[in-house]
Amino acid sequence: MAKELTTQSYIDHHLTNLTCGKTPDGWSCDPHSIDQMGFWSFHVDSLFWSVFLGAVFIFVFKWAMPKNVDASAPPTGLQNFVEMSIEFVEDNVQSLFGTTKNKLIAPLALTVFVWILLMNLMDLVPVDFIPELAKSVGIEYFKVVPTTDPNITLGMALAVFVLTIYYSITVKGLKAFVAELTLHPFGKWLIPVNFILEMVNFIAKPISLGLRLFGNLYAGEMIFILIALMLFFSSIPVGILGFGLHLVWALFHILIVALQAFIFMALTIAYLAMAHETEEH
Repeated sequence: MAKELTTQSYIDHHLTNLTCGKTPDGWSCDPHSIDQMGFWSFHVDSLFWSVFLGAVFIFVFKWAMPKNVDASAPPTGLQNFVEMSIEFVEDNVQSLFGTTKNKLIAPLALTVFVWILLMNLMDLVPVDFIPELAKSVGIEYFKVVPTTDPNITLGMALAVFVLTIYYSITVKGLKAFVAELTLHPFGKWLIPVNFILEMVNFIAKPISLGLRLFGNLYAGEMIFILIALMLFFSSIPVGILGFGLHLVWALFHILIVALQAFIFMALTIAYLAMAHETEEH
């Protein structure tokens, strides 16, 4: 007999990842064994959608740009979109990063912006559509928005953090990098205090970068779920109202989806630009 659907079970279902991991009895994807998996567990749905959307990004951008450009042929709509995206990112790189030469920054910024935008856009898919399809083939849990998983957002932020450390050391030198962490803001007489303050500030950057994206998308997903609950559990006919609320929130949420992708990209550029600064403070 199927379990009775309640508001709590509905919310839990939509917020639970498809998790596979190592249990005392071996590797398993059984949702009832999640508590036994410990550290070695993976959110398969988040990994699947992030990799899939990354592949979509690469394919679309590569396919949109023709190899043999005919100057007399008008560009397609998709080509215009790709070129606009590249120009938009390039303008932001030049304004935030300056004239410093680094061939990685612009491609990285474009990848971050478009990839996160695609993952965020999955939040606009009706909350029951893909999970119910997955249920029909025997997959009990299947979340579809990778950026509502802190493992994904913090993983991307960690990559930015590692690049920041790498360029801080390679551009400024190890001695200058250590000096930044130990001699500011109070000088050499308070090195332990300087180090604590600078490390808190340094580590807070990637954590806030990842949690900001996660928090905004998670909140947006929760609102979609709560609106959907009205359709299932309300004692009054709210079909039209529910559809209207979904539409209004979706239109507003498009701004959040795009803004959060832009903020992550802009902060990535800014943090890497700071790692390239060599002037003495």
